[in-house]
Amino acid sequence: MKIGITCYPSVGGSGIIATELGIQLAERGHEVHFITSNVPFRLNANHPNIHIHQTDINDYSVFKYPPYDITLASKISEVIIEYDLELVHMHYAVPHAICGILAKQMSGRAVRIVTTLHGTDITVLGHDMSLVNAIRFGIEGSDAVTAVSESLNRQTHELIKPDKSIETIYNFVEEEYFNMADRETIRKRMKERYNIGEDTKVLMHTSNFRKIKRIDDIVRAFNIVQKNIDSILVLIGDGPETNSIKHLIKELGIENSVILAGHQSDVKSYYMMSDVFLLLSQKESFGLALLEAMHCGSVPIGSTAGGISEVIKDGETGYIVDVGDYVSAAERIMNLLSDDSLFQSMQERMLLDINLRFHSDVIISEYETLYRNLIGASSK
Repeated sequence: MKIGITCYPSVGGSGIIATELGIQLAERGHEVHFITSNVPFRLNANHPNIHIHQTDINDYSVFKYPPYDITLASKISEVIIEYDLELVHMHYAVPHAICGILAKQMSGRAVRIVTTLHGTDITVLGHDMSLVNAIRFGIEGSDAVTAVSESLNRQTHELIKPDKSIETIYNFVEEEYFNMADRETIRKRMKERYNIGEDTKVLMHTSNFRKIKRIDDIVRAFNIVQKNIDSILVLIGDGPETNSIKHLIKELGIENSVILAGHQSDVKSYYMMSDVFLLLSQKESFGLALLEAMHCGSVPIGSTAGGISEVIKDGETGYIVDVGDYVSAAERIMNLLSDDSLFQSMQERMLLDINLRFHSDVIISEYETLYRNLIGASSK
């Protein structure tokens, strides 16, 4: 198949998933065209089936803001015509789905438009009444729409009320990169780098440090844990809540037990070092970092927000607590880290479960089936 992919090329989850999807489709023999404002963050390997088309956003004085949407739509239409694309996969309802619909009209071709909803385009933008009609237009104008979790699927129908069926296709990770191989060796090396004791337990969180991530709950839960268990908290990332988190850490007097590591390109090594991964968000459509950490052997503690409880099976592959209930989170962590046999059995169940439900082969095949059905329908 000849497939176009448009996404934000940044380090966010949607860009990562779109990029990994394109790479694996190319590995399966499909011709993949990335049409983006820059080279996607995770696209670090050359492949004969992958083509990159960058949009040049001109800053004309007549425009108050650079016309990203129009320029992108025009570029997509050019690629559709030049390479005879059969399908374009847009990641995010606004602006990308709308750009795809416009590009299809510009090209005059019977190209199919697939839109994947990743979360922010619904859970945040969906509350902006000035954008609801645009989001609905993007969804209803697409030939097929997918959501990364059942929770996001439901939220879309509740907030946007589109006259369109939405298929849930979960996220996945690159198992060749995120896995348990050399975990103990990497774990030992990372602990030595940070002068962490061999028997000290490591709790971890990574995000963009926004308020909805509720990192203060993570810090408060850890404060309880460290009083009872020899442990360290590692926070990866940066963002608007960084200063308030630093202040809370100082207020609790746990500066020597918390590592603020900032942005890290090799986040896998931190996953390997950690025993427990914490994601206590207020909103979370799926939680890609959660799945990455689980593949590296870190047992998760998550909140009831969004799709987190679809990734974690409470009491089997990790624990789920109510949003804001950091005391229960601390209790679950202490229960897990004080019982080696419980930790090991939960870790084993976790690895088996995510390999069964979220393996890239399973997810990519679901997308392939969706594509083929659409392209087959358009050729009849």
